[in-house]
Amino acid sequence: MPSRTFRAAVIGRTGRGNYGHGLDTVWKRFANVTLIAVADDHPQGLAAAGERLGVRALYGDYRRMLAAERPDIVAVAPRWVDCHHDMVIAAAEAGASVYLEKPMARTPAEADRMIDACDRAHVKLAVAHQMRISPAIEQAKRLLGEGALGRLQELRGRGKEDRRAGGEDLMVLGAHVMDLMRQFAGDPLWAFGRVTTAGRGLTRAGIREGPEGLGLIAGDAIAGLFGFRDGLTGYFASKQCGQSDGGRFGVDLYGSEGILSIRAATEPQIHLCSSSRWTNAPWRPVASPAPAIRSSPEPAPPAAAPGGASPPAHLAGPPPRDANVPLVADLLEAIEQDRPPRASGVEARWTIEMAMALYESERTGARVRLPLADRGHPLEKLG
Repeated sequence: MPSRTFRAAVIGRTGRGNYGHGLDTVWKRFANVTLIAVADDHPQGLAAAGERLGVRALYGDYRRMLAAERPDIVAVAPRWVDCHHDMVIAAAEAGASVYLEKPMARTPAEADRMIDACDRAHVKLAVAHQMRISPAIEQAKRLLGEGALGRLQELRGRGKEDRRAGGEDLMVLGAHVMDLMRQFAGDPLWAFGRVTTAGRGLTRAGIREGPEGLGLIAGDAIAGLFGFRDGLTGYFASKQCGQSDGGRFGVDLYGSEGILSIRAATEPQIHLCSSSRWTNAPWRPVASPAPAIRSSPEPAPPAAAPGGASPPAHLAGPPPRDANVPLVADLLEAIEQDRPPRASGVEARWTIEMAMALYESERTGARVRLPLADRGHPLEKLG
């Protein structure tokens, strides 16, 4: 149980990333967190956020807020990526730990500087990769460890492949897929990528500035192969193909004795096919245990859990519907225990690294080693 109360502030940007996916409201779920201030350069958006969050200290400039309020934690909430680098570094230099919306950054170089700033200031950086702490994913790991698939042989992942398919999908939803791959396979050693537009290879004419501050992107079809330890390979693809419901979004794990299918969502859906042929066997749903994390906006007595156990008093309450809750709970614990968050900036940086590796491979026409030696954006170097 935490021994202190944390003072949290929120940075939003109405009209240019807003407040992300609930990164402003999640703090109200914790009795040991006090929301003290909000910053937003949009006057109407700022006023609305203050009313929504019950906060009176409102700032049009986040740097002024950081200097005046000196919060313990800052939510860098905008979904747009172009502001993440400067906001995270400013928060770290003000002595605040950070909870950041994903994608983390536009390039590995930006991610490097953000991590370095937090390390220098001895503060924590957590990124909103919600499947980093998911009962369903933990159950999948247990099944893999218990031998339900035999020996893991390959991973196959796909983006959401909606209107964003290709370069935008790679950065926005592909980040979840890359992160899932690493949870099961570890750090990749190399990558080989193919990036095309209307079936044609990458040229400077095919490079564009991505929406939502993503930086440079390219391609309406991307295919990539990643090499992991022990000869394990992982495949990622995103292609404009008329699909709109995102039903293929996720990762499938192929083992010598079966397949584990993970459809990515706030609560991932997992199914198991127990067949060494990978066919002619029924798919059965895999039930995940109830979430271990509880939260409440007000102090409450412990609620009895199955088996007579009680959750910690500071987290008593109904199971969270907000996937940010376990990540924030872990961040608070990481601050108190002086350990890396489970969804740390170092973990999130790999998703940017893997995406950029596919562009670098297409640019050079060769397999590339990871981590990347050049930390800039490969598309800036295309001749």
